[in-house]
Amino acid sequence: MSTPSYQEHKIHAPRRVGCLVITCSDTRTPETDESGQLIMRLLKDQGHEVVAYQLVKDEPVQIRASIESGVMNEEVQAIIINGGTGISRRDSTFEAVEKILEKRLDGFGELFRYLTYQEIGSPAMLSRATAGIVRGRVLFSTPGSVNAVRLAMEKLILPELGHLIKELNK
Repeated sequence: MSTPSYQEHKIHAPRRVGCLVITCSDTRTPETDESGQLIMRLLKDQGHEVVAYQLVKDEPVQIRASIESGVMNEEVQAIIINGGTGISRRDSTFEAVEKILEKRLDGFGELFRYLTYQEIGSPAMLSRATAGIVRGRVLFSTPGSVNAVRLAMEKLILPELGHLIKELNK
């Protein structure tokens, strides 16, 4: 018997995943949050459900509270955060997320930086995009720029979202 191909692994993956979208920003409003709106549109276009959307200040306590609300909601299977992954004084999403990850998906950050490097060169090293598992939910943390969100969503998150949920539920 042969080993199932990569595509065969994805056949039984859920086509609809319930998602919480969190934007971490000190300056955006729901009306000016282009990256959060892009994430939600791309999710919906692929047949996923946006269960909730939250915009929080780039404060670790607020970020963790938003994540906690997501893991308490049985409809939320994935959490997608944008913003606060750089190295400026106010960027604290990485620290908030890193402390609560039970399992890390290091490949996400590595691939994200690789793909970003192909587009913009060495500034890619400033990104602290990360992903992992929190209480049975997959969590992605991306930079807040529209271009970074589009790259992460189209090249990494959307192609594997259902597959990740399938693997988590084994």
